Amino acid sequence: MGDNQQTITEEQWRQTKLIWDYHLMGHQLRPTDVAIGLGSHDLGVAAASADLYHRGLFPTLVFTGGNSLTTKGRFPRGEAVHFREHALELGVPDTAILIEPSAANTGQNITLTRALLAAAGIDPATVMLVSKPYMERRSFATARKLWPDVEIVCASEPLELDDYFKSIGDEKLVVDMLIGDLQRVIEYPKQDFAIAQDVPEDVHAAYESLIRDGFTSRLIS
Repeated sequence: MGDNQQTITEEQWRQTKLIWDYHLMGHQLRPTDVAIGLGSHDLGVAAASADLYHRGLFPTLVFTGGNSLTTKGRFPRGEAVHFREHALELGVPDTAILIEPSAANTGQNITLTRALLAAAGIDPATVMLVSKPYMERRSFATARKLWPDVEIVCASEPLELDDYFKSIGDEKLVVDMLIGDLQRVIEYPKQDFAIAQDVPEDVHAAYESLIRDGFTSRLIS
């Protein structure tokens, strides 16, 4: 950790781990008709998607995502474009990849990818969503709302929380992002963006405690 980065306390780590575990859907991986790699700052999504493709779990892989304030510097040509290039480097054939380069949020990831697949003559019954580990539940809830007739399987890079901290290199930022996603899991159903998810009391208490401790940079107003 750099000197200017906040190191979390043991209690904050315990609370963060509760939220991390809640975000993971724990789905059993199985073959699906297509996979959707959801764009973000995390190139691990592309690596996980490539690994799952090589394991024979789907024939077609869509990368979706344009740019956001947090990714423009890292992925100047857009998230989907950079993810595709990384997957090609990892041996996924170009013929297996489609890209949706415009989505600016998770809802658009789903709706624009659905339209792209329809235009390509693909009408999946099962879809694997590949995301950051802490985005599994939010992406699931969004897809179930916007694409209710497909069966969703959630997948992510198989990392423990400690390993994810190390991969990002900024503990406070990771906690901020977990809190931000949990806020969206709680709030988005009220705006009809996602289906509601039950949030256990201990997870909600950890969430409120970490907000009081100032892990708020990814909250929406």
